[in-house]
Amino acid sequence: MEELSSFQSSSEQQALAHSEMAAFLSNLVQFRGLLQMILVLGIGGSFPYGFHISVINYPSVHIRKFINETWMDRHGSPLHPETVMLLWSFIVSVYGIGGFLGSLCCGYLTTKYRKKKCQMFTNLIMLVAALFMALSRTAKSFEMILVGRFLYGIGAGFSLNIHPQYVGEISPKKLRGFTNSTVAVFLTLGKLTGQVVGLREILGSEALWPWLLASSGLSALLQLVTLPFFPDSPSYLLIQKGNEEACRKAIRKLWGEGDHQAEIDDILKEKGTMGSTKTLRVLEVITQRSLRWQLYILLTVMTTLQLCGINAIYFYSFEVFHTAKFEEYLIPYVSLGVGLCECLSSILCSTLIDRFGRKVLLWGGYLLMCSVLALLTTTLSLQHRFFWMHYFSVILIFLFVVFFGIGPSGATISVMVEIFSQSYRPSAFLIVGCINWMGLFVLGMIFPVIVDNLGPLCFLIFLAILVLSAIFIYLYLPETKGKSIMEIKAEFNKLNFGKKETSVTENNFPKEQLYCTKL
Repeated sequence: MEELSSFQSSSEQQALAHSEMAAFLSNLVQFRGLLQMILVLGIGGSFPYGFHISVINYPSVHIRKFINETWMDRHGSPLHPETVMLLWSFIVSVYGIGGFLGSLCCGYLTTKYRKKKCQMFTNLIMLVAALFMALSRTAKSFEMILVGRFLYGIGAGFSLNIHPQYVGEISPKKLRGFTNSTVAVFLTLGKLTGQVVGLREILGSEALWPWLLASSGLSALLQLVTLPFFPDSPSYLLIQKGNEEACRKAIRKLWGEGDHQAEIDDILKEKGTMGSTKTLRVLEVITQRSLRWQLYILLTVMTTLQLCGINAIYFYSFEVFHTAKFEEYLIPYVSLGVGLCECLSSILCSTLIDRFGRKVLLWGGYLLMCSVLALLTTTLSLQHRFFWMHYFSVILIFLFVVFFGIGPSGATISVMVEIFSQSYRPSAFLIVGCINWMGLFVLGMIFPVIVDNLGPLCFLIFLAILVLSAIFIYLYLPETKGKSIMEIKAEFNKLNFGKKETSVTENNFPKEQLYCTKL
């Protein structure tokens, strides 16, 4: 009897596995248009940002040598080493300045000219930047590297703003977590690609470094050629343009044939709550009482993404690999393994996010990263006492990267897209862009000082930030999985207006807010 029941249970499990696989293959066929557009948006979206972050480290020696040689050809005397280092630091940091300016301009331009057109314009900026990089050594001008890097930054500022919004608006409710998390997947894929092509055996040699810096233009060219064949987002076409027929056509192209009326109804409800199709400015978004807790969540998850310790982990990984007695020539390949680990864990996050939800992946990821940082602080402090501590530290570095990729890396972007409606999203992402690029600049300035003064104990700062963020997210972030924008807005109204003022209209919007609209 027990054998029969066990046989039945195993048969049921096999049947369930077969049905899940059939459903997966069916979705793959039905939503092939959506998957193709996700690929096209990712190649020219967050991919270049990840690529530029990782690739710039590989030709640093060659570029500093090129700066000195160029100066000698012009003036007959070499530059002081400190001046060369200052110019190199400026080449690296000007990317952040460009990104900040790109983020500031993006909100206004995407509202006026639409996301698709702005993204194609961004590709042109990237191609011009690639041309500057490719011709810099031929022209014997290190200033061209500076200009190219600045233009890359402007392009990345646009792309990082447009990509999450666009990809979030083209997906149906049941796949929204997956599509949003692909932003992180392409970002880590860009990092990994930069690490691969930056190896001295490929494009990281002294002869080929201009082509290494220019290679980012290929992704821009690919997107520029393919993006015109895809539609604008359905929500943009229906809410901003008021064109229901174009919206239905875009949905059929992206989601295949089927009954998508429920999704269209959700967009119509969102449109019905808006007094006009006008996109609110940043100051208007900040002063809106109905957006107070959304902004708190936004600031928390974005600041934590910057200060979770992932940059410190990458910084310390080289020292840990050295002390673990890895051969010098092997260290770039071990670092490549860390990048591969982050990329694979981001892909895993995209498969888990619609099963476990955004909230669990965020606070759970934060706590797991806390545990790793506590252990890593201990192992780095004791590494000179026990020889085996080095290897334990290497394992912990890989674990931290895995937990970061599965949790905050993908879930953060999904939450940022989902908690704002169409009219608020551009301004909200302008705030995100400012935090991101200013955070990169500030971290680059103060992080070396913190490391010099605290050593491995610097991880305790990041640990404290992660603990506080985990508690805040657990207590206050409503789960957004499988909910429409209006349902998510209703959840936040309970926080923004209190229990006494949560009576909502048929459109799930506070009555007092309706009096402020043109309707």
